[in-house]
Amino acid sequence: MGRRGKSGKAKGGGAFRYPRLYGKHAVEAALGNPDRIPRKLWVTSDIAQKFHLPEGLPVEIGQAADLARLVPADAPHQGLVLEVEPLDDLHIEDVVGLDGPILVLDQVTDPHNVGAILRSAAAFGAAAVVTQDRHAPPESGALAKAASGALEVVPWVRVTNLSRALEELAKAGYWRIGLTGDADKVLADTLADMPTVLVLGAEGPGMRQNVGAHCDVLAKLPISNRVESLNVSNAAAVALYAITSR
Repeated sequence: MGRRGKSGKAKGGGAFRYPRLYGKHAVEAALGNPDRIPRKLWVTSDIAQKFHLPEGLPVEIGQAADLARLVPADAPHQGLVLEVEPLDDLHIEDVVGLDGPILVLDQVTDPHNVGAILRSAAAFGAAAVVTQDRHAPPESGALAKAASGALEVVPWVRVTNLSRALEELAKAGYWRIGLTGDADKVLADTLADMPTVLVLGAEGPGMRQNVGAHCDVLAKLPISNRVESLNVSNAAAVALYAITSR
């Protein structure tokens, strides 16, 4: 799979900062990913005694408080912090034809939601997750922690224009389902016997009109009227189960 460039970098007004992943699952998955380039590992002395330290990687042993200063406040680092290079870019053509549905996220900006969606994508065998290069979070410790290792195994494609990406997927033979609570049909009635793209919008504003116009059909989940809607990561998990369990 060809990887080019690094659009998943954290952006800001200052110098670029490499992502720092933390927690056992995120760090172990990153170290086990041949496409991931680790830069430095920080580890507490007690974890160092039972953790396989990679050869050739700079390792610094410190106290838990030392590691806490490397990550956001109250981040559960579990005695492990790994600084990494962002993963190289993927493009739509890299994931077309892979087994499983493709998830397209329209302006889902919360890293915990994107991480949880990546985790569900791994659990249900999704082929890839697609986001915009803007209006989507960069790789980060919080996102990787929520993904519980899935950041390293689920292809994440960043595109400039989601509508254009949906057009490319249609030309490649995919059936595009936009998930929205305003739809008339339920998801089960819109599934087709062809590769599937599932499009989800951000909580609150939902899917943008132009993105929805590039779907073949709009659908909703048949939820109880006791709640207005589901969190986008929960909706993604339920919808992925419905698609993959046909």
